[in-house]
Amino acid sequence: MIIQGRDQRIDFFRGLALIFIFWDHIPHNPLAELTVRNFGFSDAAEIFVFLAGYAAVLAYGKIGQRDGFLLAGIKILRRAWVLYVVHIFLLAVLMGIVFFANNHVETRDLVQEMGLQYFLSNPQQALTDELLLRFKPNLMDPLPLYILLLLGLPLVLPLLLRKTAYVVGASLLLYLGAPYWNLAAQEGGVWFFNPMAWQFLFVLGGAASVQAQRNIGSGQRARWRQPLFIGAALYIVLTGVLALSWKWPQLHDAWMPLWLGEHLYPISKTNLSPVRLLHFLALAYVVAKIVPHTDWLNRGLARHTCRMGRYSLEVFCLGVILAPLADMLNALGGDTFAMKLFSALLGVGIMAILATWLDWYKRLGKQAPTASSR
Repeated sequence: MIIQGRDQRIDFFRGLALIFIFWDHIPHNPLAELTVRNFGFSDAAEIFVFLAGYAAVLAYGKIGQRDGFLLAGIKILRRAWVLYVVHIFLLAVLMGIVFFANNHVETRDLVQEMGLQYFLSNPQQALTDELLLRFKPNLMDPLPLYILLLLGLPLVLPLLLRKTAYVVGASLLLYLGAPYWNLAAQEGGVWFFNPMAWQFLFVLGGAASVQAQRNIGSGQRARWRQPLFIGAALYIVLTGVLALSWKWPQLHDAWMPLWLGEHLYPISKTNLSPVRLLHFLALAYVVAKIVPHTDWLNRGLARHTCRMGRYSLEVFCLGVILAPLADMLNALGGDTFAMKLFSALLGVGIMAILATWLDWYKRLGKQAPTASSR
């Protein structure tokens, strides 16, 4: 099997996930009511991790088959190291911004909201925990998870490309044991995103990438399974209705059977509850079937969203920095609806500008003549 080019829809939905993550992390943001978490059991985190696995296997699998898996593993580890350095730097910048903003906002405690009080009460231990990826304030959880998932990728990449089912099966066993095993975090806590659980979604993304390339390489299209599509669509509708009912607790309690609620709740995000996982997989399957891969991705807002997805690390980091600034702007503006709407749209606009600049800079580098070619 030879790994081909990427599906541009991957970039689009990664960019969309970044927008949703940014909006969800601004307190009381009205546009957060439009994100995927309001219409089902899963949210943008599942989209981000699944597509991260898809893109990583697509990129490094191609390198492994072309140049050898040793070189691919070295490149993966180098990428993980870059992410680790970015994590340390980003956390320092985030703390500086939050402490600055907290001095200018009198209506609420931004340090408390961002989970940075641990640093103030125990700075030496917090710095040690930061280096060990155990100190993760709000907004910072996805990056350490991605670092850990990348560190494990060289161990499974060759087998994932050749014997995909075996890797998925082993990953499933690890996922099933996740509720009993998590990594330590600050103050005796555990990771909000349990890597033992979320690795399964990352591996499923990689497996989907492998399967998609096999279909391309064989000249076949993915088979349409109408019963599976109908079942997935029904599950999306039912969970969407249930999620919407949470906004009216009395209505929810009136029609939700007690026995079902006892088995359904709590829907753990930390351990990627099976109903969350199933909701995302159903959503991904339906979207893959109904969203066309055509020129619409090269026009208008979709084009900018694709750019954001192509530079997901840079855009994600910028979103982490912009979220507390948007919260500060909202507080200084009296927390009016207009101000909240303005800050949310302004942040996305700045993220899109960064992606556009990075894309332009990359193309400029490719077009610049080298000294040897002159």
